[in-house]
Amino acid sequence: MEIIRDPDNYRPVDGTGAGVAHALTIGVYDGVHLGHQAVIRSTQRQAAVLGVEMAVVTFEPHPARVLRPESAPLLLIDLEQKLELLERQGVDRTVVVPFTAERSHETADEFIERILVGCLNARAVIVGRDFHFGANRAGNVDTLRAAGARLGFVTEGVELLPRPDARIESVSSTAIRRALAGGEVTIAARMLGRHHEIRGPVVTGDQRGRTIGFPTANVAVPKGMALPADAVYAGWYVGPDGHRWPAAVNVGKRPTFYRDQEHSLVEAHLVGFDGDLYGQSARVQLVDLIRSEQRFAGIEALKEQLERDIQSATEILDRHR
Repeated sequence: MEIIRDPDNYRPVDGTGAGVAHALTIGVYDGVHLGHQAVIRSTQRQAAVLGVEMAVVTFEPHPARVLRPESAPLLLIDLEQKLELLERQGVDRTVVVPFTAERSHETADEFIERILVGCLNARAVIVGRDFHFGANRAGNVDTLRAAGARLGFVTEGVELLPRPDARIESVSSTAIRRALAGGEVTIAARMLGRHHEIRGPVVTGDQRGRTIGFPTANVAVPKGMALPADAVYAGWYVGPDGHRWPAAVNVGKRPTFYRDQEHSLVEAHLVGFDGDLYGQSARVQLVDLIRSEQRFAGIEALKEQLERDIQSATEILDRHR
């Protein structure tokens, strides 16, 4: 997959020097969930019909982080993982549009002419039916259709995917964040099409787990990333070499030891592992909830529960191998 990070100064061309034509889709694509994947498949089908290449246009950072940082949503994935997932979907080309305060004033028509036509020579644009873009979110599917009639591309608005579970709405990044906030990682996985993954380097913690016989990998999660509810989960720890270890994963503030922790920590106890993980780039994939986080009366009670947690994690993961 080709990645274009400077769309104002780069236009893909063919062997004759003409601009490569595209069927494309536009969006933040936080999560690259099943709804996003359905739009991508629709775009790929249109590209095949037209005999053109397929592209995704996305934004970095998330526009809400620029426009309303105090209420911006927590991210399900970072840009690196987004690009990995888009490549896995078979996308030919991804345009990463830098989103700034200045660019937030760009009208929908200006964006269409600069990116969709100027960079990607659009022949078809496929977006979610509720898609909005441009200054004040004034652009929509009708805006794209009107522009396409002038500029030579067709537009399709795709419906949201139906509810995968009676407890949630249609598949969306918001619904996934809501599921995670409730600790419902299995529901989040059904909407993502994969287990929710937490990424970060393994850092040195206070080593309390090691002192009581349950060493953990402390994963430093970048600020602004979505974490599930404070609880213990069964999950996979995936190292840089791709090998995965079964793990009991604690997300929380460790109330047995601390009363006023400001931030939740992610700690993974790798079942059957004995070695040094410090400095590794870790990926922790959450499979199922074991229990909510709780405060124990003492170390022995905590150790007994940790033994049960590890057994539960092992049994759950044996069913997901």
